[in-house]
Amino acid sequence: MKLISGTANNPLAKGIADVLDIPLTSVDIERFRDQEIFARINENVRGEDIFLIQPTSAPANDHLMELLILIDALRRASAKRITAVIPYFGYARQDRKTGGRTPISAKLVANLICKAGADRVLTVDLHAGQIQGFFDIPTDNLFGQPVFIADIKEQFSKSDRKSLLFVSPDTGGVVRTRAIAKEFNADIAIVDKRRPKAGESEVMNIIGDVAGRNCILYDDIIDSGGTLCNAAKALKDHGASSVSAYITHGVLSDPAVERITNSELTELVITNTIAQPQKVKDCDKIRECSTATLLGEAIRRIANDESVSKLFV
Repeated sequence: MKLISGTANNPLAKGIADVLDIPLTSVDIERFRDQEIFARINENVRGEDIFLIQPTSAPANDHLMELLILIDALRRASAKRITAVIPYFGYARQDRKTGGRTPISAKLVANLICKAGADRVLTVDLHAGQIQGFFDIPTDNLFGQPVFIADIKEQFSKSDRKSLLFVSPDTGGVVRTRAIAKEFNADIAIVDKRRPKAGESEVMNIIGDVAGRNCILYDDIIDSGGTLCNAAKALKDHGASSVSAYITHGVLSDPAVERITNSELTELVITNTIAQPQKVKDCDKIRECSTATLLGEAIRRIANDESVSKLFV
């Protein structure tokens, strides 16, 4: 098999290559003066099993177009199978109609990836599990949960784990939160919130007893950070001893870093599915866990026609 990386997250691609002990295939990706994207595969890929690593994070449209162009180049170069490894699937939050005359953009993007020539998709923590059904090709949705479980066990001693309380930032994330809480035999709580308008949230109530507990907010995406920081303040106001957060995808649009720095959060832990700018790396409250081993093992299993689901059993 061969590994190819787009420009969206080269450090993660190199990490996966190190895990698999396979070099990244040489690729040239250029932009013309009008910002058209041009790609050239510099090695023979005829008959090869290709894994193309490219999250569609910001700038989402550029990275998505780059992914599609690379898939097309590989298909025309007679690759045997093309697996689009999309650690963060952009447009996933547009998974349903939210009103009259609105798109389902996640389905549109899935159609584009299939039409470009991908044979399979590998991703991490889709915002909604049903998005797998938007693709007309096999789609493996990995979970960041094993990465976070290992980190929590490292950060909290056995005695401290007894006071852990896992908190879902909204009612939609209860199933996800319950799954990780089960690994620690811990209770869960729920933040009841409402959205006055898009991009803003207001905490209405905390469902569950959080007094004296070390609370861990658990979710799949943090964007501007408003919901998370409001939830952390509400938990502290209700008597929580500490509040940290484990979020798979750190979108972290402005002014997220400033909000987190000034928030009640002790720490925000994200994965490296999205390449972060320097200001995120410099923030003392934000820490990153690697998904390279998780993705590398999944790629190895797909290449060898082994079960991917057994990674989570």
